[in-house]
Amino acid sequence: MNCLRKKIGQLFLVGIQGETLTPDERLLFEEYAFGGFILFKRNCRQAGQVVSLCRALGELADETPPFIAIDQEGGRVHRLPPPFTHFPPAARIGETNDPDLAYRAGRATAAELTLAGINLNFAPVLDVDSNSPNPIIGDRAFGAEPNAVMMMGWSWTQGLRDGGVIPCGKHFPGHGASDKDSHLDLPLVAKSIDELKATELRPFVHACRNKIEALMTAHVLYPALDSQWPATLSEKIVTGLLRQQLGYGGVVCSDDMEMKAISDRYGVEDGASLSIRAGVDMLLFCHELSRAVQACEFLCAETEKDAALRARADESCARIARLKGRSLKSFTGVTEKEIVERLANLDHGRMVAEIYGTL
Repeated sequence: MNCLRKKIGQLFLVGIQGETLTPDERLLFEEYAFGGFILFKRNCRQAGQVVSLCRALGELADETPPFIAIDQEGGRVHRLPPPFTHFPPAARIGETNDPDLAYRAGRATAAELTLAGINLNFAPVLDVDSNSPNPIIGDRAFGAEPNAVMMMGWSWTQGLRDGGVIPCGKHFPGHGASDKDSHLDLPLVAKSIDELKATELRPFVHACRNKIEALMTAHVLYPALDSQWPATLSEKIVTGLLRQQLGYGGVVCSDDMEMKAISDRYGVEDGASLSIRAGVDMLLFCHELSRAVQACEFLCAETEKDAALRARADESCARIARLKGRSLKSFTGVTEKEIVERLANLDHGRMVAEIYGTL
């Protein structure tokens, strides 16, 4: 059971509670061998402390390093403290209509993340801001027109990639037309298939063709694609549309499974099982470790008695292992003493001014 638990643990990417690892967290992470960790503002007080925390997380693995992830989009979705650069939101980068500047912004973001030891960024947002009252996307998107999002978003992605950080595009198949926040409720996008193809899907189709390393699903219901299940739990969307029709072979991550769009309707255990069965590879549990443990134990029990689920989990483990083997190295962040000086030498404040047109 211990080997199975560690195998299933690779399908989880979890949050931690504070600025350092507690003894209980260390024991838990050793037992479950979670595939990765995600940092939030609660984990990031100052630059040297972030480096120390990432080093501690990297040292937990016996063999393959874990994903150490963050949502570092710029604008209002920004986790790292000064002197890390607070980059402008994607919408402002999109307004420049300058793909080279978008590339350099992505590359600059990667330069700062790698100094800290962060290897996976849940960005870019590839959603099209197609419904301006949308409470969750807005200026997180590169624009309201799919070609602009495709062009500018992909340039930013290439910069992040070339800087050595894994990009994860979100939120497939498109969150921009929703009118609710999936943290609080289950949004519904009532567009037809043709409307989705013309707008929401186009940046994701382009990303798939260019073999983006990872994509994140949306906790959104799209009746034209699946009348029963939101995308994160939908085999029709994740396997049928994304894997089979679009030919995507990278790692598919869920959005946070603790968001109410999923947790309030399907629960921790069934939500996790339905998601993996749908074709998702990696489940995010960003806040309560007890929920991740509960879901992991449930999946262990289910895979022992269900050959189809076991085969599905094996596929995900193989995808995760390939991405880790191709992209991750042992910790490469600088020391706590070096980080402030290295960030200052990067001088990314000039790029911020250039994006805002004030240079």
